[in-house]
Amino acid sequence: MDLPFAEAWSQYADVFTRWVHVVAGVLWVGQLFFFNFVNAPAQAGFDAETKKKVVPELLPRALYFFRYGALFTWATGLLLLGLVYHLGGLMVTADATSSQKAMAFAFSQAAIWFGFFPYDLLFKTPLRKSPLLGALAGLALFTAVAFGLSRLLSGRALFIHLGAILGTTMMMNVWMRIWPAQKKIIRGVKELDPKPGPEVAELAAERSRHNLYLSVPVLLFMVAPHTFPLAYGDQLNWVFAAVVVAIGWGGAAFLLGRAKSPAPMKAP
Repeated sequence: MDLPFAEAWSQYADVFTRWVHVVAGVLWVGQLFFFNFVNAPAQAGFDAETKKKVVPELLPRALYFFRYGALFTWATGLLLLGLVYHLGGLMVTADATSSQKAMAFAFSQAAIWFGFFPYDLLFKTPLRKSPLLGALAGLALFTAVAFGLSRLLSGRALFIHLGAILGTTMMMNVWMRIWPAQKKIIRGVKELDPKPGPEVAELAAERSRHNLYLSVPVLLFMVAPHTFPLAYGDQLNWVFAAVVVAIGWGGAAFLLGRAKSPAPMKAP
């Protein structure tokens, strides 16, 4: 099949960007699962001397791939979002007016770039002390955003944008909350700086758990627009999206509980 030069190379660029996006995503989420399901439960049983040996060797290496996996996943994801949806004409239905297209673009971009901050403020309130109430408040915030965007975007665009909103929140958690806290912990263990207070480790662990809970629904939101039109094509697709988040959070919490139990350490 002969294609014009520009079109051919745009397709090659699309394939390459998707490839990088998937590889970086596997790297990021794989490290996230490792930290929550393996590293954190294991380190809880280490004494101070063991931590002094393990932490400076393990965490800088793991966190390097963790944070750059997050960055490249997010950057390539936004690039694909722009190419496929914003430039590819998939943002809204075919009968949408120019003003509806403009509103869809403006509100979706605002939700992606600024959605982290209401979440971040929410979990600086006393709600962070109650995991259940915090989860319900977070789910309510997500559902409101999903409903609002469902009035503007096509079903397929809705799901991919919800994934982008959660993915951006996860990336900002990594670079703005988890990594700065972990740097203080590592420097404290190496005795380069004073040992940070327990609130630093608590913040890093809390936001890492949040990213774990979000990663499960994000994976479906990224896959569904390509393979499952039944999921996003209904008028109540925003309700289905909220259910996906609730189930994803519940499933991740269950696996986290299993990781902290004696079960993984039982002899095979």
